[in-house]
Amino acid sequence: MSALPNGWVEATLSDVTTPRGEKADPSTLGEMPFLGMDHIEAHTAKLLGSQPVSELKSAVAVFKKGDLLYGRLRPYLNKVHLAEFDGAASAEFIVFPPSEVIEQRFLQSLLRSPAYRTIADQRSTGDRPRVKFGKVSDFSFALPPIPEQRRIVRKLDTLSARTTTARTHLTAVAKLVERYRQQVFEIAFAGGLTEDLRGEREGQSTRDTMLPSGWKSLTLGEISEIQGDIQVGKKRPSEVELVEVPYLRVANVQRGWLNLDEIKTISVTPQEKERLLLQDGDILMNEGGDRDKLGRGWIWRAEVAECIHQNHVFRIRLFDTAFPSEFVSHYANAMGQRYFFDEGKQTTNLASISKSKVSSLPIPVPPTSEAMEIVRRIDATFAKVDRLAAEAEKVLKMTDRLDQRILAKAFAGELVPQDPDDESANKLLARIREARAKTPATKRRRGPKKKKEVELMQRKIEEVLTDAGDWLPSQEVFRRCGIADGAETNAIEVLYAELRSLEKAGRLEIEPVADTQGRKLHDRLKIKAT
Repeated sequence: MSALPNGWVEATLSDVTTPRGEKADPSTLGEMPFLGMDHIEAHTAKLLGSQPVSELKSAVAVFKKGDLLYGRLRPYLNKVHLAEFDGAASAEFIVFPPSEVIEQRFLQSLLRSPAYRTIADQRSTGDRPRVKFGKVSDFSFALPPIPEQRRIVRKLDTLSARTTTARTHLTAVAKLVERYRQQVFEIAFAGGLTEDLRGEREGQSTRDTMLPSGWKSLTLGEISEIQGDIQVGKKRPSEVELVEVPYLRVANVQRGWLNLDEIKTISVTPQEKERLLLQDGDILMNEGGDRDKLGRGWIWRAEVAECIHQNHVFRIRLFDTAFPSEFVSHYANAMGQRYFFDEGKQTTNLASISKSKVSSLPIPVPPTSEAMEIVRRIDATFAKVDRLAAEAEKVLKMTDRLDQRILAKAFAGELVPQDPDDESANKLLARIREARAKTPATKRRRGPKKKKEVELMQRKIEEVLTDAGDWLPSQEVFRRCGIADGAETNAIEVLYAELRSLEKAGRLEIEPVADTQGRKLHDRLKIKAT
């Protein structure tokens, strides 16, 4: 550590704070509010809500007003919240009580600093990475005197308010651009972008009465050939001749663009290769995945030589090769999302849509020349707003870097001036260490070891849904079964095994719940009557 400012001292986390170790049975805490990891917003530490602790079954951490809650699960999420009331919390929080040596708001900023987060991430363990206090207690930092800590926190508040305001406005740009893009699509596919091109022409049939003159309402199957594809992992006799070719997966096909960072290969017969080869101008559309992603896709422009597509990606080849593929793909992405959501089928983990449903997607079809002009005007319009969005994103990243630089200056003693009248942090820390040395260590008495019985801590899914007698969100089902933040992995696995068993036996109804724009929020569950 470089030379310290006057009055500062090098310290570690264990020098300045000791976590609370208090745990409690939820049934003894009445209606005290409970905070789980989901109740704290990542990076902002904003409180999003709470729930009654009485709804919990496993032991919880107890905190007091003024305690600092540090989310040790996935520490990169930066969930560090200063409690404004007494309550209970998930065991995934480390609870820091107030200390004589360090201000809670200063400690909060320290735990959110890039230097600390790097150490916490490096020392996290497990498939769901979490960090223990013992792994980071030796984190070393420069500790200023208490009065200076307070001045630093006030200065950080002022600067943070400005960057937060800027970040709010910059984040809103992306939402406004997306809304603007959707409005452009709605106008374009109603004929509004090219009104100036059309003369007085009659509609083609009664089903076209809501379309501009010269336009037709046709299904996707009427204007294109729709091709299913090759199944990955298909077993073949050893004597069959195979060739290895690149292929596209669902992950490659995004809404309005292709992600070609990773292209996998597959072995197919020469005949399959010939049948499934993608051609320039083919429209790609996802058949499976999350329900809100059904039908998303974009245009293949021969970016990879001799490439085919997997069985969860449809290939759509227009009969009229002069008609712009972008018109169809833009329409499917922007206006067809509700259709795909409604027509798709849902299993526990995967949604899909059939070839026949894709074929039935209604498409407004203008004359080819007009369709080409619509695509040109869409592209020209989006080029302008995309530049605006890119600039906002660039400034947003600069704002994030500015926050990091501000914190770095704060912990280097460069943010506010030192006051020679402040009591040295070294003296204060020395007194605390001396007092601790005189206090005899007390051993924590452990009660008899409890046998870990998953079944004792849980209710069955079938029991919960039967008692409810109606639909319940999947998260609520798991909560009523005793699965909360910090639940043991084997407890979760037991519950998932029951879920699969009930679905396989035809005892379970699963239905996706979406927001007003058709985006999936979660699944809801209901037990079928016997």
